[in-house]
Amino acid sequence: MTLQHGAFLDFDSVHPADLDLGPLRATLAHWRLYPSTAPDAVAERLRGVEVAVSNKVVLDRAALAAADRLRLVCIAATGTNNVDLAAARELGVVVSNVAGYATPAVVQHVFASLLALTTRLGEHCAAARDGTWSRSPFFCVLDFPLRELTGLTLGIVGYGELGQGVARVAAAFGMRVLIAARASGDDRPGRVPLDALLSQADVVSLHLPLTDATRNLIGARELGLMRPDAVLINTARGGIVDESALLAALVKGRLGGAALDVLAVEPPPADHLLLRAGLPNLLVTPHVAWASQAARQRLLNAVAANIAAFARGTPANRVA
Repeated sequence: MTLQHGAFLDFDSVHPADLDLGPLRATLAHWRLYPSTAPDAVAERLRGVEVAVSNKVVLDRAALAAADRLRLVCIAATGTNNVDLAAARELGVVVSNVAGYATPAVVQHVFASLLALTTRLGEHCAAARDGTWSRSPFFCVLDFPLRELTGLTLGIVGYGELGQGVARVAAAFGMRVLIAARASGDDRPGRVPLDALLSQADVVSLHLPLTDATRNLIGARELGLMRPDAVLINTARGGIVDESALLAALVKGRLGGAALDVLAVEPPPADHLLLRAGLPNLLVTPHVAWASQAARQRLLNAVAANIAAFARGTPANRVA
């Protein structure tokens, strides 16, 4: 199958400046690499295009139906919530995603966040800078209790590629790992119901997609099940956690800490309730867990491989 024209709708979202674009450019004769695409420009930019690549640009039913030559959508990510998969199937448009490209980066970020919280890294750095250490009668500052990971229980919600990667590193730290069952009927060995996991875990790490079933999965009730010194880490999707309920739990001392790399709306408003909270036990990073240079190169190479596979008549990583 010969494909000629492609459009990457939000090319700058993968920060292409430090990437090798050769594999992607080699897949098609003509590429339009748009830095970003506003919703009202999607239909125009898909006109005459056979392959569309999107990281986070929404491709809804109307956009897909208006694309007169579209054959393949490549999601430059693992999550598929920005593409109407049902509409793509009805319209005969193949959709492929990329999985596993960011596992090392995300696992590293999970433990960087967890270690920052359990070692009280922010408070200790501040104590060194603000004169607290200089005024100490001892050689050290012991105002902020530290916790060791060894012996703690880590609950993983979402045990795919990323969840398994986190579990492997947790074992190296000497942590006990619990895996959440997918639903009430999931009786696989080693899986525990979500409520039981939340009540037992010292650390809960989320690694599941955002769907209607997982939206606000961690709300006020679920946070209330967690131990008051427990830590919640979310590197998955922001909508999985009820942000207002999380802030309330932190402010009232019902949760030990939280680290979020994702928020429900991205980019968030400058006055977002979590960004202005000013809590030492709340870390918020701007959706960068996936974004090492190596991971972004693997992502771009995998998108190119998906296009090549489709051109050969053997679509890979197909989700629709």
